[in-house]
Amino acid sequence: MIDVQSDVLGLLNTRIVIPLRWLDHFAQVTFPKDLIPVFEVEGLECMLDTPKLAAIPKSELKERVGKLEAQEVVETLDRLFGSF
Repeated sequence: MIDVQSDVLGLLNTRIVIPLRWLDHFAQVTFPKDLIPVFEVEGLECMLDTPKLAAIPKSELKERVGKLEAQEVVETLDRLFGSF
């Protein structure tokens, strides 16, 4: 899961997140790279499942394992919301 919410809104008890899913759990399908990009996390290929964007309680977030390139995530959100 990737937390995409600005820290400016840190007082809220929820965070906006996008799930990361292991790519090997899906059939060989070509996803639109500008909406569902693929990243390597801890040596595993994961897809950013942008259409599943959601708010979750802060308490659900666990240990941080890495950081993704911010610009690519912003471009993905732009695609989701039609700002491309």
